[in-house]
Amino acid sequence: MTLRAFRPADTEAVVALWSDCGLTRPWNDPYKDIARKLSVDADLFIVAEMQGTLVASVMAGYEGHRGWINYLAVTPSRQRLGIGRRLMDHAEQLLIARGCPKISLLIRRDNTAALAFYQQLGFGEDAAIPLGKRLEADD
Repeated sequence: MTLRAFRPADTEAVVALWSDCGLTRPWNDPYKDIARKLSVDADLFIVAEMQGTLVASVMAGYEGHRGWINYLAVTPSRQRLGIGRRLMDHAEQLLIARGCPKISLLIRRDNTAALAFYQQLGFGEDAAIPLGKRLEADD
């Protein structure tokens, strides 16, 4: 498996991956999310390839206070093989190199598999309530 930075030519494969993994939502245009990420710390958008096929992705970010993880996805047929863990380890190392002291992420309440995965990696629930405000509509 090879980990590397996302390239624009990966766009369709990544959007298909996110769709296959149930990560897309009507109110979040994946193409806009990719374009936004490429404008900020594009090197923290990592994909994994196996035999020339894109099989996983993760978007990491750091704004000086904490790191964030978004769009961690592994092709369903290749889940539970350690790919997600390897991507997370890689993302963590990139964030540590930037001086990041903490990583946060959001999980949908019904995604119990993701919750179990992140708990195995040492993540725990924060005593915080996530709030959001849409500044630009994607639909």
